[in-house]
Order: sequence, then structure tokens, then C-alpha cells
Amino acid sequence: MTDSASERRHMAAQLASKGVLKSPWLRGAVENVPREQFLHPGVFLDEGRTWRPVTALGTDPDEWLKIAYSVDTLTTQLDGHLTADRADEPVVGVPTSSSTDPTTVVGMIEALDLTAEHHVLEIGTGTGYSTALMCHYLGEDNVTTIEVDPQVAARADAALETVGYSTWTVTGDGLLGHPSRAPYDRVIATCAVRRIPYTWIRQTKPGGVVLGTVGSWPWGTGLARVTVGDDGAAEGAIIGRSSFMQARAQAVTPLAGDLSARTAYADSDRPTLVPPLVLEEWMPAFLAQLAAPGAQFVRASRSDGTPLRYLFDPERESFAEFVADGDGWTVRQGGPVALWDDIESALVAWQDAGAPDIDTVRLRVTTASHLYWIDRRASLRWEHRLA
Repeated sequence: MTDSASERRHMAAQLASKGVLKSPWLRGAVENVPREQFLHPGVFLDEGRTWRPVTALGTDPDEWLKIAYSVDTLTTQLDGHLTADRADEPVVGVPTSSSTDPTTVVGMIEALDLTAEHHVLEIGTGTGYSTALMCHYLGEDNVTTIEVDPQVAARADAALETVGYSTWTVTGDGLLGHPSRAPYDRVIATCAVRRIPYTWIRQTKPGGVVLGTVGSWPWGTGLARVTVGDDGAAEGAIIGRSSFMQARAQAVTPLAGDLSARTAYADSDRPTLVPPLVLEEWMPAFLAQLAAPGAQFVRASRSDGTPLRYLFDPERESFAEFVADGDGWTVRQGGPVALWDDIESALVAWQDAGAPDIDTVRLRVTTASHLYWIDRRASLRWEHRLA
């Protein structure tokens, strides 16, 4: 077997030069934990419209290590079941598990501000690589990791055992946490959630930190870092952009069927004050999810090439349809909620405030609500009450 020590040192140097890898203990973990051990039985490489399966057994060892230490996200499962060893040729599919790019993994672990005695809960084991990095420092008994997919969990557990970490690997719904080993000093989620589950807050010690990606769109999501207070609430900020696969229980099913039929009966139409194209940008997309948490953004075009953009909120049976109209856009809205009115109001207020970036957003999580705000402005405040 080809030794990967030089590749590990090179990757650590890359991450350090980018300013992501700062802690000496974490650099030691990156230099010692073999990422390739967490990629069995193989990965899928993105070729545009298809995914090319690559396995360790079917690839030159040097080429395999080049892939493993490419500092890229490597897809390890498609459609909730397909692994690279079961595909003989390029396939189509939707990624459902991956080894996240080391830049993101290391950056998130750094954001936890770990000390040697901390007890950590990880939501979303995935391949187990990030689990191993934390075990290297904290010890296997101080890391509990939970994965919803039994096959993914079994592969991760085997990989962790192979590299010497018999940590607490649990198969189950990470949205519920793992109360039997609580309380935790730190909770880290490697999946995106619509909002931080209060179960994570409840299972964290006062002064402890919860770190996770919030949002339900593929883009426009933010990395939330909140500290739990003595009163049981947690407060903190969005510390940057972040992109992860959605938690399985919250994954959004793409809208199917005739979209025009869904928007046949509008209650109003008017010119937009803000073009809907801004929703394809990161911060406006994040704000849209704050202003209309259940909305999905869909891009399409008519047979003549005319661009169309839609917002749908299936739970509230509401829609907004955008049609290019000369140099501007017209919005048609229908249903109990005027989706675009709420989102447009947030976007205008954001622009009036100087278009601050995502790291200016603060949030507070309680048993009753999730509150987000920017600069304490009433126009830039969104409270999501929990039923």
C-alpha cells in the first residue's frame, strides 16, 4: 500500500497557507489521519451531467491518493443507496453522502474552539473523517457521532475502527441529538437544517457551543454559531457562508408537474421593485429564506426561451411567478401569503442598510422561537415562532 504521509503533510500545509488550519493540535490530526481510509469503497467524480465511479481497488495507488487529497468534496453515495463499487460506468444521480472538502471540515472544527476535555456530539457522521480528526485530539470516548443512513454509518464505523478509533457511533435521526450521552460541550452538524433544533440546545451545557448550517436552499445558507446560556436559550451569529446536504428528514422534494398550472390563478400582479435574479446571489437568497422560510425558488423558461422564476410555498399553498417584462419583471402572486411582498420588503431594507454581508446576521434560539436580526433594525428582524 502506498503511504499517504507526504500527501497528508502537503494538505495540512495547503490549509495552513489559506489561513484555515490554525491550531497545532488540528494540524497534527490532519497530518496523521489518512483521509483515503474514509473513502472506501470509492467515490463519484463530477463530470457535468454524470458521475464517474472511481474505486481504490480499480485505480492506480498514486492516482487514488491524488484524488483523496485533492481538497475537494468527494461524493460517496448517490440517491441514498448507490456506491461507486456498484457502478461500472458513469451514472446520473443526486448526491446523498460525501466526504466534505477539508477546507470546510477544518474550518468548522476550528470554529468549535475545542479544548482537550470537551465532549462533542457530531450530527452527520458521513464518511467519519471529521470524526477521526476530533478523536485524534479529544480521544474516542469524548466524541459521539450520529448518522441517519445505516449503510453510511456502518462504513464510517468500519473506517474509524481501521484507523484505531472505537468511538461512539450511533445510527439514528440526528435532529433528535443523542440524549443518553448528554450534556455536551460542543455540537457540530455536517448537514444543513431549516433551523437549529432546540433538542441540540437542550443537550448542550451552559456555555457550550452549537455549530450548524441553516437554510433549505442549495445556496444562500449560513453557518450559525450559538452559545447556550444559563436560561436555556442560545445566542450567536451567522459566521459565514456554508453549504451542506440537507438533513434527510428535511430534504425538499423538487416540485414536479406543470408549473404553469400551479400559477394559473393569481390574486395580483405588479412590477417588481427588486429583480428576482438577485435570489441567485448568496445573501439575498439567505434573506429570502428568513422572510419566507417555507419558500422554494425555481428557475425555468418558456418554450420561446423567455425566462421564468417562481417561488412556491407548498405548506401555505402560495406562489409568486416572475415574468421578464422589457427591462424589468412582473410578479404574479396567489394564495394566502404574498411571498414576494415579504421577501422584497426584506431585500429593500437590506439594500437601504448598505447591503451588509451574511456575517452581520445574529440569531437567538429559544423553546418558543428563532429570532434573526441585523443591527437591531426593526425592518431587518425576522422571528419564526414554533408551533
